Amino acid sequence: MRAALSFITWPAIAGILLGVLLLQQNALRDARDAVPGDRSSYRGAVASATPAVVNIYTERLVPTQRSRLLNNPLMPIPRGVPRQRVERSLGSGVIMRDDGYILTNNHVIEGEDVAVQVLLSDGRSAAARLVGRDRATDLAALRIEMDDLSAIEIADSDRLSVGDVVLAIGNPLGFGSSVTQGIVSGLGRFGMTPGTYEGFIQTDAVIHPGNSGGALVDTSGALVGINSWIYTPTEGATAGSTGIGISLAIPSNLAEFVMNDLISYGRVIRGWLGVEVEPLPSGTADAPQPLLVRAVAPEGPAERAGLRAGDVITHFDDNPVSDLRLSMYEVSLLRPGDRLPITVERDGTVLELSAVIGARAEDDA
Repeated sequence: MRAALSFITWPAIAGILLGVLLLQQNALRDARDAVPGDRSSYRGAVASATPAVVNIYTERLVPTQRSRLLNNPLMPIPRGVPRQRVERSLGSGVIMRDDGYILTNNHVIEGEDVAVQVLLSDGRSAAARLVGRDRATDLAALRIEMDDLSAIEIADSDRLSVGDVVLAIGNPLGFGSSVTQGIVSGLGRFGMTPGTYEGFIQTDAVIHPGNSGGALVDTSGALVGINSWIYTPTEGATAGSTGIGISLAIPSNLAEFVMNDLISYGRVIRGWLGVEVEPLPSGTADAPQPLLVRAVAPEGPAERAGLRAGDVITHFDDNPVSDLRLSMYEVSLLRPGDRLPITVERDGTVLELSAVIGARAEDDA
């Protein structure tokens, strides 16, 4: 009986082992033949996004530093001494629309009388025209006149989560199109740059000078941000140094908002409440942080809504106020004429007010 059982069992076990080996071989073959877009490769995302990422080269005239002898009014300027020199720089940009609109960082093309040349991934090049710039977000819109352009797909950056894989595509150090990989390390970063409106995406993708203005994309190749700054412990956020694994990108939703206004109006139209506030201590790090109204602009939206100095703002649009800069950033994204419900506390009484958002003057931005 035992012999019969052994005779039956061993072929069965051998068959199972053979089946396992065949499954493993199939799995290895599937991994080798993995299609772009799966977790084994991001080549599909890179192939989709790269045609929309451009290299930007600029030239500008800058005054030549004169020697002390040349500053002597009694000495004539020798012939052949140039009073200006050509300064060249490089960066990246993203084709946002197939009719030639490109978004980049303002610091890439900053300056007067700057000549901007755009080099596409297919080798074509064209001179670019400045459409508009927004120093508050360090964004600028350019346009080139060229056919058969590949615009990037734009994702909803509000759907990003910490831990998501992202790819940075740009022109680091003039090498041309280059890709690095990282993850989303943080969202809604404020107070890290000289800019007024931030809410940065923080990643650990390696960024170098020349990446500024390039694309931060998700694993499908859709744009989630514009790579802008490198954070260093000694210099803070800067566009021209070596990073320590903290790279900052402007969210695609904000970038698209800015670009559409620059194209339509030549400047960005931001919502304005007309109120000066300061945060009140909340006691704990995660607790909501109400805003104390220090002053209201005469005849401004806040005053017309009934806000007074000394009021405490606890909610905007029924959402608890949690951070001063985040609240002002969200107000700036509203359009003039939008209504903003505001909950305030005044002398122990809760009041429900409604403000009609105005337009922030460009100088105030």
